[in-house]
Formats: sequence, structure tokens, C-alpha cells
Amino acid sequence: MKVIIACGGTGGHIYPALAIARGLVARIPGVEVLFVGTAHGMERTIIPQHGFAFTAIEAQGLDRSSLRKKMRALSRLPVGFWQARQVLRSFPARLVVGTGGYASYPMVLAAQMLGVPTVIHEQNAIPGLANRLLARRAERVLLTFSEAAEFLPGARVEVTGLPVRPEIVAMSRSEARQRLELDAELFTVLVFGGSRGARSINCAVQAMVEAHRGEGMQVVWVTGEAWQQQAPELSPQAREAWGRRLRVIAYQHHMAEALAAADLAVCRAGAATLAELAIVGLPAILVPYPYAADAHQERNARALEARGAVEVIVDEFLDGEVLWKHISALSEHRERLRAMAEAMRSTARPDALERIVDVLAAYLV
Repeated sequence: MKVIIACGGTGGHIYPALAIARGLVARIPGVEVLFVGTAHGMERTIIPQHGFAFTAIEAQGLDRSSLRKKMRALSRLPVGFWQARQVLRSFPARLVVGTGGYASYPMVLAAQMLGVPTVIHEQNAIPGLANRLLARRAERVLLTFSEAAEFLPGARVEVTGLPVRPEIVAMSRSEARQRLELDAELFTVLVFGGSRGARSINCAVQAMVEAHRGEGMQVVWVTGEAWQQQAPELSPQAREAWGRRLRVIAYQHHMAEALAAADLAVCRAGAATLAELAIVGLPAILVPYPYAADAHQERNARALEARGAVEVIVDEFLDGEVLWKHISALSEHRERLRAMAEAMRSTARPDALERIVDVLAAYLV
């Protein structure tokens, strides 16, 4: 029994696909999963590292900054479509699953044209272009945010949520703080911006810790490896003022520990990040990435803001003083913080993977 999962471009498309693949393998004996993406995306290295077969086809993101770049991307589509048909001939799948991004489009389209059932998973509150184009022909479209349905007229949608890594829910706060060598009692802020970091967030945190002593709180600041190579050094005065209450880490390999240890997060608004915040009930100050396609991070953040789970700072207006104002206000109003945590937890879907696999299994039995 063969299944193709088409994904790539960013971790936000790749990691949910990996979770789905693991869920299928655990549920259905003998299932064979082949991942399809591009030769130049993150997927080409991440997928094989997790033990799954991978093959590449031609695909390129639609760059709308110039007509020439847009036409170049469109010119690759027939090649990718032909290659996807060849993949289906050599690996006759009973189902093709797409998790969005330009890398998934030719593969899912080819399956639909050949009559192979397709299921799409959309992570964001505003669906990406690929999923919007493919949704109406798909057997099912599985959503993380119910708000996405309005952008998919005619599609057969179901809100399942986004699967998260099981280790995220396995860590207690006391154990996490002990492992990270943090004070067991202090108000704890976790700042992160993805594997490469987020420059605007890092700049704001740097300015904040230089200007304020932060008494009564501790900060775990995951900068990203690129920032560590170019960032200015903290002043001796700031280092002395914060001492062990400021932990600066280039890359946090065990994110479950950091999430469990925190009372508040400061981060971007990618769908996978928000699903993990929800599952642990961690309130957040979100700074949506301003250049995300169709401003989907902004929409993700506003959906949670409307539920009272987060506060949102527009990237353009972020600086050290603005960030300090939000953090210090929340640290002083614990009832507000607890209400945010409950609202965040109410958005979690701990059964997301099980529900997704239920849908997929129906096409494989």
C-alpha cells in the first residue's frame, strides 16, 4: 500500500508532513511512504534524516516581484508536472497527501489529473496559493484554523488541527527549569525566532536587556545561529545586571524543555509554533513575520488575539521599549496571563494527528 506525501519549501510544511507519515506507518501495517519535494529545498536533507524515501521534482516559488521572475517560475511547472506523472507511474500510490507550498503543487495536481485521490493539509489561517488552487479537486482539505475555510469555496473541509511532536507535552515545568538550570520560582520569558532566528526580535531583546535590569524575571533567549555570528556583544553592565537570569542560546535542540519552562513566549506566528504553544498552554507576544506569503502569519496571530490568547506587536513597531512594556505589564498582571494561558490551551487539538490519520486511512482500506 503506497502513499505519496508532497511537501517542501519551509519547515512549516515539512514537519507536519513527517508527523503524518509517522502516524500512517504506526497505524497501517505495510504502508509505504514516499516524499516528493524539490532538490533545492530543506526537504531534500530533512526527510532522509527521518528515515523516509525522498524523490525530487522541478518546482519553484512564484516570485511576484517582477514579470520575468514570475514567468521563470511558471515555465518550470510543465516540467514538474511531467516528472510527477513519472513518479506516479513508478510508485503507483493509492493516495497523495499535500501539505502546501510550491513544492507540493505539481505532485498533487498530477494525481488529481490521473484520478488518484488527494488530501490536503493547510496549516495557516490564510491558505497558501498552492492549496487554494488545488482545494476544490481534493477529496478532503484538513485545516488547522477554521478561519481558512472562507478562502476555500467549494472545498470539502474539516478542522483537524496541526500535529505536534509528542515530546512537547511530556515535560513538566519543574523538570524543565532544572534541566535548563533556571530559577524554579522566577517569571520566565522564552524568546525565539526559528532555527535562523528573527533579526527584529533579537534587536529588540538586545535593546531591552541593555536598558532594563529585569528584576524578578529571567529570560531564555534563543537567538539563532546566524545572529550569534554577527550580533554586537552585550555590555558588561547588562551582563552584570542580569547575571544568570539571562540565558543566551544560539540554538535550542530540546525545544520541549524551553516551552515547558516558560511563563510567556515572544516569537513569530508560524502555524507549527502556534500549535506547540497551544498544546502546552503557553501565552505569547507574537511578532508576525512581515514578509510571509499573503501575510498569513499576521492572520494566524490575529485569530489567536481575537480569542484572548496572545498579544500582537507589528514587526515595524517593535523595539526594546515596546517589548519591555508588554513583557513587564504581563509579568505584573498574573490573572491576565492565566486567562491568556487558558485561552491558548482551549485552541489546542491534541488529537490532531489521530484525526488526520483517520481521514487518510479511509482511502487506504
